[in-house]
Amino acid sequence: MKSIPAFCLFLVLLCSGSALAQVTRIAAIVNDDVVSLNDLNERITLVMRSAGMPDTPQNRDRVSSQVLRSLIDERLEMQEAKRLSISVSKKEIDQALARIEQQNNMPKGGLDTVLAKQGISRASLVDQVTASLTWAKVVRSRLSQDVTISDEEVNEVLARLKDTADVPQDRVAEIFLAIDNPTQEPEVKQLADRLIEQIRSGIKFDAVARQFSQSPTAAVGGDLGWVTESQLLPELGDALKKMNPGEMSYPLHAGGGYYILYLVDRRTMGKPNPDDTVLTLVEAVLPLPSDAPPDQQQRVLQHAQQIAGRVKSCGELAKIGRDEAPQTSRELPDVKAGELPPALRQTVLGLGIAEASKPLPMPGGIGVVMVCQKKDPPGGLPSREEVADSLARERLDALARRYLRDLRRGAYVDIRG
Repeated sequence: MKSIPAFCLFLVLLCSGSALAQVTRIAAIVNDDVVSLNDLNERITLVMRSAGMPDTPQNRDRVSSQVLRSLIDERLEMQEAKRLSISVSKKEIDQALARIEQQNNMPKGGLDTVLAKQGISRASLVDQVTASLTWAKVVRSRLSQDVTISDEEVNEVLARLKDTADVPQDRVAEIFLAIDNPTQEPEVKQLADRLIEQIRSGIKFDAVARQFSQSPTAAVGGDLGWVTESQLLPELGDALKKMNPGEMSYPLHAGGGYYILYLVDRRTMGKPNPDDTVLTLVEAVLPLPSDAPPDQQQRVLQHAQQIAGRVKSCGELAKIGRDEAPQTSRELPDVKAGELPPALRQTVLGLGIAEASKPLPMPGGIGVVMVCQKKDPPGGLPSREEVADSLARERLDALARRYLRDLRRGAYVDIRG
């Protein structure tokens, strides 16, 4: 066996060292922790693929600064959790991953398959989920005792809601990008513009919100729920006035950062929409060909009238449907009235519980319909508990944002590029 010359051996070691240095190259130092370039690249891949953004060098470059800031925040959050001896268990992490599968209609274990197919590091996703769960525990442990909602505050909100019962409410989703110091403003504004471009190109708003938003609502795709303009910052409320459902705002500078709003829907408080009524129905449809002779039509109609006159329960009507017309009869659980054909919608909204309809022409024959359950549409005033929960959540979110901002200000952070 030939020996390797010393100079060649030196070159081999030098090249190996260069490769190792590339893998372990530092992107940022956060107190005593390191964010490696590999960490950053894997998280960028996760963010890009999860948000549905084209994974191009240009897009990776555009989001890298924001992703690095998120990784730095995660390191700060985990360091604070360690200081407080707060952690999450493997069971809690597994449950969170299982929820991701359920939310995306994946089979059990399907998440690993999707990650592998998309070239996404499972470790990067686990790190992200772990940091999110752990920080939520820290916030609850440290700040929940500072959030108290008085009866007077709840009364004020309820009184204001009663006074504005005819004021429209908006179902709003948000993306919030924080500005920690004035020098970051141009960079954050550019990111907001780019995210808007991506959403307009067809990427889902909630997917972008989950990966980029720095608001606690990121965990639910940015969903703020139903709000009135007066509940939001003035800049946000003014923007919503000019928007229609289905529209997205331009970047809005407010509250220490940039907001992107998406108006999902609009309703008027105290004026529920009948189309939002949720119904459980039973339909027994007696078959009747479209070209049936008049005498056959008459026989089927009379039989349907007899059924409508004698049935007293949904169970009874469902049994008739199964026995006499299993191919055309059906049960419809939790269907919105607005999803039904106009004629059928008008009929069922006028029925009481367990009240059979008159015979109706329906696809495939003549049917009898019965309402088994009816949930009235939302639109009334929220309960005291709902108001108190909303106020507490808003206050806790504000305290959590301030908590993280203080951690950033007190930390040693060295961004290497």
